[in-house]
Amino acid sequence: MEKENTHFGVKEIARRANVSIATVDRVLHNRIGVSEKTKKKINEIIKELDYQPNILASRLASKKIITLAIFIPRVSAETDFWDAPLRGVKRAEAEIKKYGIHIHHFFFDLNDKESFQKQAKLIFEAGVNGVLMAPTFVDEARQFVEACHQEKIPVIFIDSNVPEQHNLSYIGPHLFQSGYVGAKLLTYRMKSDRKVLVVNITAETDAYSYIQIDEGLRSYFRDHHLKNEIIRVDIKDTDDLSVARHLTEAFHKHEEIEAIFVTNSRVFSVARFLQKSTKSNIALVGYDFLQENIQFLREGIIDFLICHQPEEQGYRGIMALYQNLVMSAPVEKIHFMPIDIVTKENEAFYQN
Repeated sequence: MEKENTHFGVKEIARRANVSIATVDRVLHNRIGVSEKTKKKINEIIKELDYQPNILASRLASKKIITLAIFIPRVSAETDFWDAPLRGVKRAEAEIKKYGIHIHHFFFDLNDKESFQKQAKLIFEAGVNGVLMAPTFVDEARQFVEACHQEKIPVIFIDSNVPEQHNLSYIGPHLFQSGYVGAKLLTYRMKSDRKVLVVNITAETDAYSYIQIDEGLRSYFRDHHLKNEIIRVDIKDTDDLSVARHLTEAFHKHEEIEAIFVTNSRVFSVARFLQKSTKSNIALVGYDFLQENIQFLREGIIDFLICHQPEEQGYRGIMALYQNLVMSAPVEKIHFMPIDIVTKENEAFYQN
């Protein structure tokens, strides 16, 4: 049998095995995440087709370097959340660097739009072939993606989405459903129709992601005919003193707060306030498997953490760019990550 070229060979294997191209790619590169039964089926088809991947040989022959940009917030003293997707990026890089793929890192300040714009300019000056980014600042992200589209540079979003853009893919949580799950978790400790406080600690308080999460939470209360009043507090200055000041004001105005939902990873700031204020009777739910959050989870101040596997998002994002640029393979427009629920009883066994 005449050997097919790499792209069509992989597509044919995927079609015959009734799996995705990404699954075939995992088997070809001996990566985890494929069941033994599926792996055996794919390997039998590979043998039947006498398929031999020639990506490495063709990439070495072309001597063309593909440069990817990772464009995310920098790890800061306030939160180390972005270390997780960076670990995923480095894991992917270790697998694909032999194909002549280089990854450059561009970090911006979560509290500074100008730093985002400055790094965006540097990315264009670097002449990259693809971008993996967190669209934290929505308007600026739209402008950046449109500029990339004009230059035919594929862009993949992780962590949060901006709909109706020319991005190649979004890899992250279903934001509305994540908020819906958060609302359900809040009700486990609530015993009355007292008030619920939604706390949004970020400089970009009107970002699409926070709007979707907030709508998901409110929908749960409506769908279940719960009469709790939901109050929202936006805190743009993210340091502990500012958080404590806003929360003190909220509790002064609304004495009947029974539960708090924090829309991002800074739930530890609220937990710290509750601990110092000896308000142990408040249910608290927030996001992300950070060391600060884990400590308050263990102490019982945080009841639940919702996690979306950020390391896997970084890994999948880079591999999707690799599939698109090297293998000319299609990429899913939307890939929703699992909505994991972590408690003090299972946190010791959880891997982010």
